[in-house]
Amino acid sequence: MRLDKYLKVSRIIKRRSVAKEIADKGRIEINGKVAKSSTEVAPKDELVIKFGNKTLTVQVDELLETTKKDDAERMYTIVKEEYAQDFRQN
Repeated sequence: MRLDKYLKVSRIIKRRSVAKEIADKGRIEINGKVAKSSTEVAPKDELVIKFGNKTLTVQVDELLETTKKDDAERMYTIVKEEYAQDFRQN
């Protein structure tokens, strides 16, 4: 499955066009290599996605062509979630 489609179906990123844009800017890595939107994703792959201040690392568990909202979370496991700067109030 293409990276941009996987990100949309799994609901990690809401729109496929946004997923494509982020990937094509080099802000997504698959198994340590920079990935384009057309890069194929397979189970057990590790994705590192950089969203501005946030870096999300997920492991691909399952590939589904379509999902309901409740089933989308089965497609991946969050390995790590980091913030460059914490803006939360204490």
